[in-house]
Amino acid sequence: MPDVFILGIESSCDETAAAVVRSGAEVISNVVASQMAVHQPYGGVVPELASREHLRAIVPVVRRALAEAKHSYQSLDAIAVTQGPGLAGALLVGISYAKALAFALDKPLIAVNHLEGHIHAVLLEERQKGNHEMQFPVLALVVSGGHTHLYVAEQENEGWTYENIGRTRDDAAGEAFDKVAKLLGLGYPGGPLIDRLAPRGNFRAVQFPAAQIKHRDRRDGADSRQSDNHDRPRFDFSYSGIKTAVLRYVETHNLQASIEGRRRALAKISKPTFDDYLAYCDKQTLDLVASFQHAVVEDLVSKTLAAARTYDVATLLVTGGVAANNQLRERFDKQASREGLPVYFPSRPLSTDNAAMIAAAAYPKFLAKDLAPMDFSAEAGMALR
Repeated sequence: MPDVFILGIESSCDETAAAVVRSGAEVISNVVASQMAVHQPYGGVVPELASREHLRAIVPVVRRALAEAKHSYQSLDAIAVTQGPGLAGALLVGISYAKALAFALDKPLIAVNHLEGHIHAVLLEERQKGNHEMQFPVLALVVSGGHTHLYVAEQENEGWTYENIGRTRDDAAGEAFDKVAKLLGLGYPGGPLIDRLAPRGNFRAVQFPAAQIKHRDRRDGADSRQSDNHDRPRFDFSYSGIKTAVLRYVETHNLQASIEGRRRALAKISKPTFDDYLAYCDKQTLDLVASFQHAVVEDLVSKTLAAARTYDVATLLVTGGVAANNQLRERFDKQASREGLPVYFPSRPLSTDNAAMIAAAAYPKFLAKDLAPMDFSAEAGMALR
């Protein structure tokens, strides 16, 4: 079959991204424009600002992706774009631009679920390594700032099907990392910084209880459409409790004064380095950070592996922004190998939001002629099925 070159566009949150991927197996170009500096002063993503930044960045990012790939608009075979889930305004910027391109160029248009994109980020890189044989069924943990989901995936002809068997009831794991970092005066985004600070503390210093989920989620009715068997075991997550436990620890151990001091000191530094953050973290703070990360990682690993045993899966994929966390990778590598379960991660650049994963996920849809109508729109709460 001749090569298929797909332009992917991703704008679901705060990264404006475009990429050209060959036949779902080779990244030709991958350009990401980050909005991190814009949102840092607010301690999180501001949806209206995100949409405006996407409007500024979308045209130059796509042009750069094409230039780096040495492709023209006319040489593309299809255009793929994220339909959801994500911020509605941000999604609409990418969708509107992709529609305009597809209409003007008379090219096929493919709508991609952002979560499926994260899963295909792993598959894309495995194909690039020459690993074209993935054993099924596959269990995929998608864990990021906005998502913590478990899917059992099967391949049907050219396409994939997904059954959701677990999700967070409240905060996503990455969201908990960022909120705890903000609480401790460590800025935004906090996940990567906590990952680097945690080895400097004692993870046994603070004992955080595991989340206890004793009832079915009231939202289960919406997700039950994804499976005909509503009695299948679920492995849900919850991270609002541990976030509250960190707050209570701060209050009962009188850490607020040191946190405010750290905020003031770091605010005077235009671009704080890791050594700056480390210098303003006392032992108690480092122990708290280490204990928090350990509790979240252990919860993710233990529930995912329990699900893998229950559903007797052959392969484990761990993907999304939090998949870049060093301790998470180490624990999965160690625990999964003990159980004889192969586990795959994306590289760190493809762990976070990017358009290469969108173009890769679009390739099976292109083969199956699963194209999007021109009247499709953004789905902020889009489910993966």
